[in-house]
Amino acid sequence: MKPVTATGHFREQQGLTMSSIGLGTYLGNADAATDENYRKAIVRSVEKGVNVFDTAINYRFQRSERSIGQALRDLTESGRATRDEIVIATKAGFISFDGEMPRNPREYFMQNFVHPGIIGSADVVAGSHCMTPRYLEHQIDQSLRNLGVNTIEIFYIHNPETQLSEIERDEFYKRLRVAFGFLEGAVSSGKIRMYGTATWNAYRVPPGSPDFISIENVVQCARDVAGDNHHFRVVQLPYNLAMTEAFSLANQTLNGKLLTMLDASGELGLTVMASASLCQNRLSRNQRMFLSEHMPGLSTDSQRAIQFVRSTPGIAVSLVGMSQVPHVDENLAVAAVPPALEKIAELFNAS
Repeated sequence: MKPVTATGHFREQQGLTMSSIGLGTYLGNADAATDENYRKAIVRSVEKGVNVFDTAINYRFQRSERSIGQALRDLTESGRATRDEIVIATKAGFISFDGEMPRNPREYFMQNFVHPGIIGSADVVAGSHCMTPRYLEHQIDQSLRNLGVNTIEIFYIHNPETQLSEIERDEFYKRLRVAFGFLEGAVSSGKIRMYGTATWNAYRVPPGSPDFISIENVVQCARDVAGDNHHFRVVQLPYNLAMTEAFSLANQTLNGKLLTMLDASGELGLTVMASASLCQNRLSRNQRMFLSEHMPGLSTDSQRAIQFVRSTPGIAVSLVGMSQVPHVDENLAVAAVPPALEKIAELFNAS
């Protein structure tokens, strides 16, 4: 039986149909119980109308990818979903461990990355971040195994602004072009469908900030290596009731105009995924009373916070961390209510 969802819940983006609410897999212990809870939550979320799943190879030491992989097998084997109905996004950039924190992280790093020639001594920035083609190739191949799929729909370089803590901007954009050149090849080989950048600070801080990144420059890097037919199509950044910069801060310059990140992304044809829709659960309670006036048909603070994000013009998907079936049932009640697109300006004025 198909889930009951309102008009506007599913959206066409980059040739894919995406649910306006996606399930994130960042939080949780690295143990078998959490693995199983995620598997059940993912299966339940598909039954309730979710088809976008966001993860990263380093989330819970690769366990989150594996939980998605197991849930996907359960869904396809039972006939509740087909592979082409599901959109999987994953990330790489941070050094990843396998299953648990090793007793000696340095020894693990040397044995698994340095000695095999996957990472060179000068490749790691801030003691944790690498985006060389060799490392990205290794991580994509491992993610494909973890997820049990042949193609990843969306692949992000994970928090590339980390590199700016140690290298100059010219060198940063040079490294980004090299990484994008490799990722274009990964698209050509069918390992990924498109790529982007998943950030925390980079797109929501003022231009003078040390970790600010210009989306115009990033897209130009993709054009430099692949022309106008490049596959840099998606960006991810935090957006929620407490972190509204993507909508409210004009920090991006595009063709000489100062724009918000959402407006700039729209002009560049990019899909925007909002992470931290509940601000890591801090927005699930004790919200301002006026929200209920602007978000009709919803009964909990979590639902209203999700509705705010998915209703913001320019946001394609509101990502919500959900590792428990009861949370899925509560949060996915939003899918049965149309997005409140006309209410966003009212909310900003009211606040």
